[in-house]
Formats: sequence, C-alpha cells, structure tokens
Amino acid sequence: MLLSDSDLEAIWLTVKLASIVTAILLLVGTPIAWWLVRSRSWWKGPIGAVVALPLVLPPSVLGFYLLLVMGPDGPVGHLTRVLGVGPLPFTFWGLVLASVFYSLPFMVQPLQNAFEAIGDRPLEVAATLRASPLDAFFSVVLPLARPGFLTAGIMTFAHTVGEFGVVLMIGGNLPGITRVVSVQIYDHVEALEYAQAHRLAAVMLIFAFLVLLALYAWRPNAKKA
Repeated sequence: MLLSDSDLEAIWLTVKLASIVTAILLLVGTPIAWWLVRSRSWWKGPIGAVVALPLVLPPSVLGFYLLLVMGPDGPVGHLTRVLGVGPLPFTFWGLVLASVFYSLPFMVQPLQNAFEAIGDRPLEVAATLRASPLDAFFSVVLPLARPGFLTAGIMTFAHTVGEFGVVLMIGGNLPGITRVVSVQIYDHVEALEYAQAHRLAAVMLIFAFLVLLALYAWRPNAKKA
C-alpha cells in the first residue's frame, strides 16, 4: 500500500481541520475585512496589525502564547473551565482555535483587496435605489467580490493544511486527535522512515502545486469575466 493507515488518518484529520477552519474564517473574516476597508476609526491600524501578526511572528512564538492563553491559567482556559468544556490544548478543537488565528490573514487580506477593488460607486448606486447597507452588501458586494472569496478560501485551506509549528505547540502529537500530516511527516523523519516520509511529503507537494496552479490559471479568466 502506498500510504499506511496512520498516514491516511493524518490526511483525513488535516482535511477536516482545514475545512472547519476555512468555514469559520469565512464567517469571521468577512466582517473583519469589510470593517477594515470601510472604517475610518483609529482602531483600524491596531486591529489590522493584529490580523497580520501571524505573517511575521515565528509559529513557535505564536503557538507559545496561544498555549498560555488557552492553558488552565489563561483567559480562554478559565472560560472553558467555567463552561465545563475542559482545557483546549492537546485537543482537536484547540487546534481549530489556534489555526483560526494563525490563518486569519490568509482569509482577511484577499477579501480586503477584493472589497477595495469594488470601490464606492456600486454602493452609491445601490443607495439611490433605496437598498439598505445590508442589502447592498449581499446583493452588490458579495457577487462582485466572488473571485476574492474563492482566492481567500483556497489560500486559507492550503495554509491550514501546511501548518506545523503552531499545531505541534498546541496539539502535540496524538494519533487520530491532533497528529496532522505535517506532524506525521516529522514523525517519519525522526524515526528514520524516509520512504514513508517521502511518499507523504510527495502528496503534500502535489497538493500545493495543484492549488497554486488552479489559482494562477483561474485568475486571468476571472479578470476577463
């Protein structure tokens, strides 16, 4: 068999994680991106910097502070304890929360670019037709920003699939719970199982190439449309 059962389990867990994170960030990242484009508040700069922070911080640093926040003595840890959920570190949902923050800029920034490209004119026309801001957003902005949503969704999914440092810090290495593909490859290399590592790494390489190929092939067609 080309891939072992543990490899397939890691692939399934990775796809599940990336799908959930992408869905959450579509809901969370869309209003953030829209607010960053439309707002004139002083808070726009600091919030934009926080959103972009995962782009410049080493994953180990980000994972360390997320571990403190979600730990028993952190604010999120206190909240989950009060709710009876239990600690999030070294659980699948802890991985989801950490990945949402880590992949946030890959959702927000493409959406910002798409919203900025629309400009004010379509919204002004919608307002003259007595459309409310919410109606204008759903009937005008979302259709025009569809290419940006597609790019943001693909990039967020692909980035989440490729995570290593943050997921290792937050999730550890629990089979079937937190052991994603990147950690599984690390395990193979650490155990000197280079053939297995090569096969699984080749799957990741092909996946990354196909994602980028789809994006670059699709963008020119989107511009013509």
